[in-house]
Amino acid sequence: MRRGRAEGFTLVEILVALLVLAIALAATARSLGAAIDTTAALRERTLARWVAEDQLTELELSGEWPALDTKEGKSTMAAREFVWRRETSATPYPRMRRVEMSVLEPGAQAPVVRLTAFVEQTTPQPGAQSGAQPDLPATEATGAAR
Repeated sequence: MRRGRAEGFTLVEILVALLVLAIALAATARSLGAAIDTTAALRERTLARWVAEDQLTELELSGEWPALDTKEGKSTMAAREFVWRRETSATPYPRMRRVEMSVLEPGAQAPVVRLTAFVEQTTPQPGAQSGAQPDLPATEATGAAR
């Protein structure tokens, strides 16, 4: 009888294959973890944006002429608590106000999302002359009639 070489894989070949497999699985796990983190951050920003949009919509629908100040409040969206800050400032046009809405996580200093809107005064201010036109830049004041 002749004794030949046994067929199959050697121990070294199996260990090398397992090493390659372990490296591939580690890279896959890392990618999956990064994708989960990204999804959570996108969800957080989406919810915060909805809070900001809700607050700006409420302001618009109320017809309120916002005072030049800063207001803060809390809102819940999808069982998450958010803190919002509304900063109202003047614009070069007396009948327009700039409203900046920032939404933060409770206890955080940096906003998750920040939206800016402009609100037009639709009702006359007390003491204002009716029919008074806002001071427009020369290019708009001399434009063709509509």
